[in-house]
Amino acid sequence: MDKTAKRRWTPDNSPPSSGMKHSCHPSLKMFLSALSFAYFAKALSGSYMKSTITQLERRFDIPSYLIGIIDGSFEIGNLLVIAFVSYFGAKLHRPKIIAIGCVLMSFGTFLMAMPHFIIGRYKFETSVRSSVNSTNNLSPCPASSPESTRAGDRPSILPSGGCERESSVSMWIYVFLGNVLRGIGETPVQPLGISYIDDYAQSENAALYIGFVQTISIIGPVFGYLLGSLCAKIYVDIGYVDMESVTINPGDARWVGAWWLGYLIAGAITLMSAVPFWFLPKSLPIPVDKHDTSCTPEQTRFIKDSPAMGHKFRPEEPANLHEMAKEFVPTLKSLLGNPVYVIYLCVTVIQFNSLIGMVTYKPKYIEQHYAKSASKANFLMGMINIPAVALGMFSGGVIMKKFKLGVMEAAKFAFGTSLLGYFLSLFFLAMGCENSKVAGITVSYTGVEGLSSHERSLFSDCNSGCLCSRREWDPVCGENGITYVSPCLAGCTSSTGSGRNTVFDQCRCVALAGSQPGNLTASLGQCPHRDSCDRIFPYFLALSVLSSFIISLGGTPGFMLLIRCIKPELKSLALGIHTLATRTLAGIPAPIYFGAVIDTTCLKWGYKKCGGRGACRIYNTSGYRIVYLGLTLGLRTVSFFLCVLGFALLKRQIKKEEKNALTNGNAELESLRKEENSSIHCEQFILALDCNPDRETRL
Repeated sequence: MDKTAKRRWTPDNSPPSSGMKHSCHPSLKMFLSALSFAYFAKALSGSYMKSTITQLERRFDIPSYLIGIIDGSFEIGNLLVIAFVSYFGAKLHRPKIIAIGCVLMSFGTFLMAMPHFIIGRYKFETSVRSSVNSTNNLSPCPASSPESTRAGDRPSILPSGGCERESSVSMWIYVFLGNVLRGIGETPVQPLGISYIDDYAQSENAALYIGFVQTISIIGPVFGYLLGSLCAKIYVDIGYVDMESVTINPGDARWVGAWWLGYLIAGAITLMSAVPFWFLPKSLPIPVDKHDTSCTPEQTRFIKDSPAMGHKFRPEEPANLHEMAKEFVPTLKSLLGNPVYVIYLCVTVIQFNSLIGMVTYKPKYIEQHYAKSASKANFLMGMINIPAVALGMFSGGVIMKKFKLGVMEAAKFAFGTSLLGYFLSLFFLAMGCENSKVAGITVSYTGVEGLSSHERSLFSDCNSGCLCSRREWDPVCGENGITYVSPCLAGCTSSTGSGRNTVFDQCRCVALAGSQPGNLTASLGQCPHRDSCDRIFPYFLALSVLSSFIISLGGTPGFMLLIRCIKPELKSLALGIHTLATRTLAGIPAPIYFGAVIDTTCLKWGYKKCGGRGACRIYNTSGYRIVYLGLTLGLRTVSFFLCVLGFALLKRQIKKEEKNALTNGNAELESLRKEENSSIHCEQFILALDCNPDRETRL
C-alpha cells in the first residue's frame, strides 16, 4: 500500500462515520423549517386568492377576463424584480432577503382585503322587497302598456343611488395592487431558498429536502381552499345585515361570501413566516461530497480537523455590486447558450400555461358544470385534489432518492408521468352534464330544448302582459322543473310568504310548459340539476385525484433536472430566469385568455346598477367544458412535441460531458501523481514525529 495511505488513528483524525457524514446541520434544519413555513404561507394566500374568484366577480361585477388580470398581477410583481433578486440575492444575505419578501407579501394580502371596508354594503337583484313581518308584497308582474311591452324592458329593480361613488373608483384596483405587492414579496422565496438548500445539503439528500419543501407548499393550498370554503359560506356583510332579509343561499349565482376575512387571516400567517429568517446565518458548512476534487492533502487534513467534522465553510467574499453588475450580462448569455435549458424553459412555459389556466378556473368549472356551491367546490379542491398532488410530489422525491435517478432517468420519469396523466385527462371530455333548463335561454317557454342563438328570447306571450326587464337575474324554479330568469318573466302575478319562504303564484309561463293545471307556482332559486349529472360527479372526482397524483409524481424529478443540467455557479440565476419565464409567459397571460375564452360561453350576463355588463350568471355547460378542457389538453399536446427535441439535446449533452470527463480525468491523474510525489516527503516527516507502528491502521 502507498505510504500516503497510512494514517495514525486518533479520535481527532478518525474518518467521520456515515451517520455524521450524512447528518443535517442544525442551522440547515432551521432553514428547512422556516422555508417550509414560508412556502406554506405563500401557497395558502395564493390558493385562497384562486378560491375567491367567483366571489370577486360577483362583488365587483366584473367578467372572468378581468379576474384573470387580477390573478396575473401576482406574476407582474414577480416580473419587476425576479431577475435581479435571483442574481444579486444569491451573493447577499439570502435568509434576510427572504424575510423582507415575506413582510411585503403580508402587506399586499392586507391591502387586498381593504375594498370591503370602503365599498359599502352588497346589494343584489331580488323581487322580494317586503320585510320579514310584512304580508303585503308588491306584484312581480307590473301592468304594461302595448308600447312598454314592445320595448320589453323596465327600470332595474336595483336602486340607482351610489352610482357616482362606485363608478369613479373601481374597487378591484386595490385587489390588483395588493396582488402585485404579494408577487414582489414572493420573488426571493423560491430561487434563493432552493439554491440555499442545494448549496449546503448533501447531494443525495438535496432532492429529498427539496421534495419535502415542495410538498409543504402543496399542503398550503389544502388549507387555502378550506379557508376559502369556510369564508364562502359566510355572507359578505355578516354582522351588518339581518340574515333573515337575505333571500339567497350559497348556491345562488348572486351569493357573495366573506372573501375579505380570509385575506386578513392569510396576511397574518405570512407575516409570522418572516420571523425565523432574521436569525439565520448568511452561509452554512459545505458537505464533504461538495468539496473541490482539486483540494491538496493539506487542505483535506484541515477539513477533517475542522469542528464541523465533515464540513467546511465557503470563504466569504465582500459583495461588490459594481463587479456583479458587470458579470450579469455574460452570465446570462452563458446560461441561455445551454440548449437543454432553453428547451426545458419552453416545455415548462407551455405546461404551466395549461396548469395555471386549469387550476385557476377548476373550482368555477365544478360550480358551473356540476351545480355545486363555491364553498363545496373549494372544499373538494382542498380535501381531495390538493392532497393527491402533495403525495405525488413527495413520492417523486422519494423515488428519485431511492433509485438514485440520473439526469436522463429523471427526464424520462417526468415525461412518462406527464404523458400518462394526459391520457387519463382525456376521459374528462366524456364526463359532461347537460345545460340547466332555463326558459328563453336553453329551452323555449314551451319546454323545447336546444335553442339556437337567434331563437333565444326572454319574452313570450305568457309574460307579455308584464313590464319585465331582460337585465334582471332573479331566478325562480317552476313546478315543471324549468328555471325562469325572474318571477316577472315566469308570468307570475302574485306571491305569498316572505323572505326565503316566498312562493310566487299564478305563473302563466309555468302552465305553458306543460305543468298540470293548478300547479302554477314557482319558488326562489334555480331548479336543481338532473340526477344523471350527480351520478357522474363522483367519477369526475376519482379521475381528477388519480390524474393529479400521476402528473405530480414527475414534479420533483423534473425540478431536479433543471438544477442538474446547468453549471453550479449558474444555479440561482437559472432558477430565477425559470421562474421569470413561467410567471411572465404563463402566470400572467394564462388566467386572462382562459377567462376570455370562458366568457364566450356565457348565456346570461348580469348588469351593474349604473349600467354596463357585470358578472356572468349562467354558462353554456357543454361549451364551457369544451373550451376549458380543450385548451388545457391542447397546450399539453404541444409541449410533448418539444419534449422529443429536448431528449435528443439532453442525450447529446450527456455524451459530450462524458467525453470531456474522460479527457480531463486522464490529465488530472497525471497531475495527482506529480502532487503525490511532491508531498510524500512532507507526509513521511509528519508521520515520523509521533509514529507508533503497533497503532498504525492500514486504510
